[in-house]
Amino acid sequence: MHQDEVEVDEALVRRLLATQMPELADRRLTVVEPWGTDNGIWRLGDDLVVRLPRIHWASGQIDRDAMWLPRLAPHLPVAVPVPVGVGEPGHGYPYRWALHRWIPGEGAALDRVDDPVLFALDLARVVRKLQAVPTDGAPRAHNRARPLREYDESTRRVIEAASHLIDAVAATAVWEEALAAAPYDAAHVWVHGDLEGNCLVRNRRLCGVVDWGSMCAGDPAVDVQTVWSPLFTEESRRAFVDALEVDDDTLARSRGAAVNQACAALPYYLHTYPLIVERSWHKLAAVGVPPLASG
Repeated sequence: MHQDEVEVDEALVRRLLATQMPELADRRLTVVEPWGTDNGIWRLGDDLVVRLPRIHWASGQIDRDAMWLPRLAPHLPVAVPVPVGVGEPGHGYPYRWALHRWIPGEGAALDRVDDPVLFALDLARVVRKLQAVPTDGAPRAHNRARPLREYDESTRRVIEAASHLIDAVAATAVWEEALAAAPYDAAHVWVHGDLEGNCLVRNRRLCGVVDWGSMCAGDPAVDVQTVWSPLFTEESRRAFVDALEVDDDTLARSRGAAVNQACAALPYYLHTYPLIVERSWHKLAAVGVPPLASG
């Protein structure tokens, strides 16, 4: 999926385990699907997960997870990955890698929940609890948790890059409406940063949130943007927004963040990751950006 990604496979995982965690080396390895964009993920036995960054920009997540997830987990009403070990580079693999506890469940989707509104309220509760955690020492706001004007130029670039697929005029209009909204000027709060695609359900209820690589203290609009994803109906979107008391400016900024994410992802993963492409089409349509007739 990336030009400069590191190739990882089961043989490499076996070698790393044998060298660094030999007591686990004979356990069954099973690839976790869908395959991550930034990490190769294997289930190790019944209760553990091995995560290997495949691209340089994901390598810092190993240490962030080890530092922050144990501090955030006690405050949250659902499971999050619990780091139980960190491995070192070896056998030609250049990054540190991680061992986490396995969270039973499957990726959230509308057809995997009994009540979309209840799912939205459960997720809103997670976001509310996360925002209440003290942010002392938290990673600085980055990516879409920053003020929109800090990524204005890059957003216009990704809109242009996707202009052969989407109505770029409509996308630009949504982005400029987001820029015109009042910027977030309160104290930064903890955000996950990438909730779409990283919620787990078990027994048709939300049970966990994984992949915290974008976590930081920043603008809560970045987590509100999940309401434009395929996880939500119009009714459940309203329930989520009402539960978090999201104001119009935050909602507008969330649409801007959605345009940035979807326009960046759509052409990038067009031929490599159909699930992300599907989510991107949906998100853009939800905020008022249609595809071109040939898209």
